[in-house]
Amino acid sequence: MLSRGERDRMSDETEYDLDEENATRDAEAEAKTRAENRAERAERAERMAREGAQAMAEHHAALKAVDERTVRLRSLRLAKEAADAQTQAAEKAAKAAAKGAGKGAGKSTGKAAPKKAAAKKTAVKD
Repeated sequence: MLSRGERDRMSDETEYDLDEENATRDAEAEAKTRAENRAERAERAERMAREGAQAMAEHHAALKAVDERTVRLRSLRLAKEAADAQTQAAEKAAKAAAKGAGKGAGKSTGKAAPKKAAAKKTAVKD
């Protein structure tokens, strides 16, 4: 049989050994947890970088689409304005030609027009 002192000493050694084992287990678990956390952070950073790159690509594609639509609409607007300007110029030219034709006809029959007016006056007086 062991004396009480020997039992206490063995008990202390056993507790020390258990504490040492627990400390080793805790250190290993902590190291494993840290490694897992590092891996998760690295994975999350990689995923965020991928998603960020994808979002940026979508953003640039949207900007490019807006620019292309703007260019297309501007060219359509300018073409319409040019067509409207040609139409107005043609209408002005047609009016000027019609007005010029009317003046030319009045000059050749310029004497007849006042006679008609005079004849009407005379007819009214009679």
